[in-house]
Amino acid sequence: MTHPPAASPALHGRKLVFVVTEDWFFVSHFLPMLRAAKELGLDVTVVTRVRAHRDAIEALGGKVVPLDAERRSLNPMSAGYAAGQLAAILKAEKADLVHCIALRSILIGGTAASMAGIGRRVYALTGLGFLGARTDMVARMARKAVRLLVRGLQTKETRYLFENADDPRLLGLDPADPRVTLVGGAGIDPDALAPAPLPAQPPLKVALVARMLWSKGVDLAVEAVRTARARGAAVELSLYGAPDPSNPKAIPEATLKAWSAEPGIAWHGPTRDVAGVWREHHVACLPSRGGEGLPRTLLEAAACGRAIVTTDVPGCRTLVRDGIEGRIVPPGDAGQLAEALVSLSGQPDIVARMGQAARARVLDGFTERQVMDAVKQLYREVLAA
Repeated sequence: MTHPPAASPALHGRKLVFVVTEDWFFVSHFLPMLRAAKELGLDVTVVTRVRAHRDAIEALGGKVVPLDAERRSLNPMSAGYAAGQLAAILKAEKADLVHCIALRSILIGGTAASMAGIGRRVYALTGLGFLGARTDMVARMARKAVRLLVRGLQTKETRYLFENADDPRLLGLDPADPRVTLVGGAGIDPDALAPAPLPAQPPLKVALVARMLWSKGVDLAVEAVRTARARGAAVELSLYGAPDPSNPKAIPEATLKAWSAEPGIAWHGPTRDVAGVWREHHVACLPSRGGEGLPRTLLEAAACGRAIVTTDVPGCRTLVRDGIEGRIVPPGDAGQLAEALVSLSGQPDIVARMGQAARARVLDGFTERQVMDAVKQLYREVLAA
């Protein structure tokens, strides 16, 4: 059994403050970063909107301070008020380092850190949401504005944390820039999520585990399975996840129930047993329209040794290589997605081989321990600045 390295005496008692909009988001994706900070001997505070996950953060030694900042609100007055609140919190906490997670937290947290006179900052961009998913003129202008805003909140001690090599370029940064650190998403515990024998075929059992959002391409998966079945392929689709009521891209529950009434398609709602899902399925599907960082759902499926069918967008293509760990299809193309599923439905040996490759891929840079070590090195460098 391996043990984490002892805390650094030079960092013991230094204060790290995470800024993140929702406590559930922090708990689902970023607890490894909290553990990494505690291994270094840092005192940790998480400033977030508190819902039902305070206990999970406090159990790992993090202090929780509530901040009511609507995740979807872009109202400058609301954001300004939240930044003022947060600046007072950062001063009271005597923060040495502020780690802002996701775009809105970067804008509010960076402003607050400036107001509080704190130069050491980590800006962690976990995907660009609709800014990354759209290619129209409005989205291009919005990305340019975001680049100017984020870079305007940069100090000489600011470092950037990304989950793929595409997103730094959208902020005008080279992925090889020493200020940039790339990590394998949130990191996966390969012991907690381990491969299990594939179920018998036919049918090819496909699962999509994600929030039920249009941006995740759930409708494309439904359309592709309809097409595949119409062509005689034995394919079934299971949807696991809930609509996010605070997200304007949420799929209405009535639509999910209507899809679930169709043959070969079932919506099961959210699940806490991800490993159980993958024991019962052959293929993970995420036809994302873009805006991803590095989807945790794909990391989980890969750790469980399941082949992946996803789209050629940042984050998804970071993990999956076409023909190796799975299949990559163009975003927004249900026809190509159907072709991939039809092909895999008749090739169980290839499905098994892709699943084995996906497991090996996760072990090479995408584990929780590897992400934690990268984050610890980042914290050491910033606090030594």
